Amino acid sequence: MSRDNTGFRRRVAVTGLGGVTPLGHGVGAFWDALLAGRSGVSAVTRFDASKFPTRIAAEIRDFAPGQWIDPKVVQRTDRVTHYGLAASAMAFADAGLDRHRFPPERGGVIIGSGIGGVDTIEAGHLQFLEKGPKPISPFFVSRLMINMTACMVSITHGLKGPLSAPSVACSTGANAIGEAFRAIQRGDADLMLAGSTEACITPLPFAGFCAARSLSRRNDDPAGASRPFSADRDGFVMGEGAGVVVLERLDMAEARGVRIYAEVAGYGNAADAFHFTAPHPQGEGMINVMRSALADAGIAPEAVGHINAHGTGTELNDRIESHAIETVFGPHAPKLKVSAVKSMIGHLLAGAGSVEFLAAVMAVYTGTVPPTINHHRPDPACRLDYVTGGAEKLDLGAALTNSFGFGGGNACLCIRRYRNGT
Repeated sequence: MSRDNTGFRRRVAVTGLGGVTPLGHGVGAFWDALLAGRSGVSAVTRFDASKFPTRIAAEIRDFAPGQWIDPKVVQRTDRVTHYGLAASAMAFADAGLDRHRFPPERGGVIIGSGIGGVDTIEAGHLQFLEKGPKPISPFFVSRLMINMTACMVSITHGLKGPLSAPSVACSTGANAIGEAFRAIQRGDADLMLAGSTEACITPLPFAGFCAARSLSRRNDDPAGASRPFSADRDGFVMGEGAGVVVLERLDMAEARGVRIYAEVAGYGNAADAFHFTAPHPQGEGMINVMRSALADAGIAPEAVGHINAHGTGTELNDRIESHAIETVFGPHAPKLKVSAVKSMIGHLLAGAGSVEFLAAVMAVYTGTVPPTINHHRPDPACRLDYVTGGAEKLDLGAALTNSFGFGGGNACLCIRRYRNGT
């Protein structure tokens, strides 16, 4: 348990939300679409996918980076940074920080990515093969670097505190938010912008996932292709996007009089140490992070009403995650409302943990749990309440959001409803 020098643990508030998602940009558009059960999956338009076995994805549409980013910065950075900068700008404004002054050394940034600037890598490689080294941009290396989004957010908002860019596959976003939570708890910062971004719906990564047979091949039914926890699931749908949140000391947020969406109450981070793609067959890492997040928050399993599941729609992940939840929650497990928003937004890879954190925070803030769409046939191995009949109202005191990645990286965040004065 992290404590400040007075011996009391610092509480951490969520005061700003920003997202660039397949369902729209800004937390309002994203949340409304989730509650409506709308799918963001469609035929791939970013490149010619006609020769690929999978030809569907959850792309970012109608995104104009100049709405949030200086045009010169747009030219000098990759699409993955555009998404992260835009989401950060939304979160910064949502938290009222454009009207608030604080010591720049007390504000930091932790924003990660899984692959970084893939557009830059692919285009630069083709240019090199065709014309040699001379035409390569002097911004080539900086554009592809995984840490460039965090650096550009720091530069844009003048944040001179802790700076980091984790890359832990699909748990990256949850790790980034969890480590930002820790930084505030232990007194390294008073305010953090945290999250993740991914923009790898490009030919090469897409071909790699196709070769691994990880992707759904329901090309004739894009909106119905992502089917977490359904017995007829056949793989995940690739997505892209970014989620960024503002975390700050609760007492500072209260003094500012800003809207407080929720509190981050606990964080768990643990490795499977098992396989480079498959989860541990008994879900050891998944179990460990959920238990760690609950213990860190000082919350009993019975106090949790909702879980935002990792829920990829792959055979192993869904079955093992369901088993892990049953193991952690025991007799309380059937009472949990479990949502898998990847059924609507696809799998944003490194962007998933932060965008899904937005959904979990909004569920706690509004007392409404989003649905899991495309759940057509119950799987006997997946026995939980996956909220398949539309959004549900719920008196929600606490929620968990799970993120599990290739290589066995697991993370879980516990979110608690904010009650003024308690």
